[in-house]
Amino acid sequence: MNAAEARALSQGEGVVVAVPDSGVQPHPDLSDNLLPGSDVIPGGSGDGRSDEDGHGTGMAGLIAAHGSKAGGASGIAPKAKILPIYSSPAHRDGTSEALARGIEYAISNHAQVISISATGAPDPQLQRAVRSAIRADIVVIAAAGNNNNSSLVGYPASETDVVAVGGIDRSGNHAAISVAGPEIDVVAPAVDIYSTGLNGGYRVGSGTSDATAIVAGAAALIRSKYPHLPAEEVAHRLTATAVDKGPPGRDDQYGYGVIDLVAALTADVPPLGFESTGVTAPAPTAAAPGAGRDDGTVRGLATLGVLLAAGGGYLVWRRRRRADDPPPRESR
Repeated sequence: MNAAEARALSQGEGVVVAVPDSGVQPHPDLSDNLLPGSDVIPGGSGDGRSDEDGHGTGMAGLIAAHGSKAGGASGIAPKAKILPIYSSPAHRDGTSEALARGIEYAISNHAQVISISATGAPDPQLQRAVRSAIRADIVVIAAAGNNNNSSLVGYPASETDVVAVGGIDRSGNHAAISVAGPEIDVVAPAVDIYSTGLNGGYRVGSGTSDATAIVAGAAALIRSKYPHLPAEEVAHRLTATAVDKGPPGRDDQYGYGVIDLVAALTADVPPLGFESTGVTAPAPTAAAPGAGRDDGTVRGLATLGVLLAAGGGYLVWRRRRRADDPPPRESR
């Protein structure tokens, strides 16, 4: 995913990413980045910094691990802060009510990104919490869901203005584990993903949970580099710079395409409300020199550095590009 090149441009400094999940266990690769958080269900440490499952610790590592030892994990945004929220019991599904309380805690503690690697029923309390986060200018990233649980995009990924994340496999194709649907916005690697685990160890996981954490890390990079950019424009930047896959334009498996970390940070993306009439590549000098091989980083795909150019006339406001827009990136 050219993460080393992206980290030469931004590392997520100054951005707080909330992770409502199974808690986050302190890990050597997260020691600088893990804030005290909260338990919204009984059984944790009280501050979100315990995890008997490993899922939350893995998601936090994909977002913000800083690789403290040889062979350690490097997350997408290694200077972002993680706000851990214990909202899901170990080895069991959480409830929509607990997830809603976790989101409410993230809002009250000024998170700029919320990474939700879970799906739930769209009950009124959860809907209110998600919509409150959107009104609070928080980028909400959510997993579309896995095929072993459902064939439909789950909630809150299906909520308008939430960035819904699907998955690709190690060949860059639609991951069999990932659901598809009209709500998918972008995709990211979701198969055999290496990250932080329990007791200072590491895990390899598969699912749209992992893809979601990767996209949340990308959102942290953008919010750090462009601190005055509204959440809706951060989401727009993610979709507008994605590498188109599958049929030209948006489709139900890939959404607008595979996220491109470098393009999301360097692109001349017209703001929402302006028509785009062409594409252009970022300047060759946009990335810092010497950004090279990224051995300790989550596996992914190299992506193309092609980008939307500012163009023509006004459009009605919209969060996402229209489904019938021409593809802005070269299909692969």
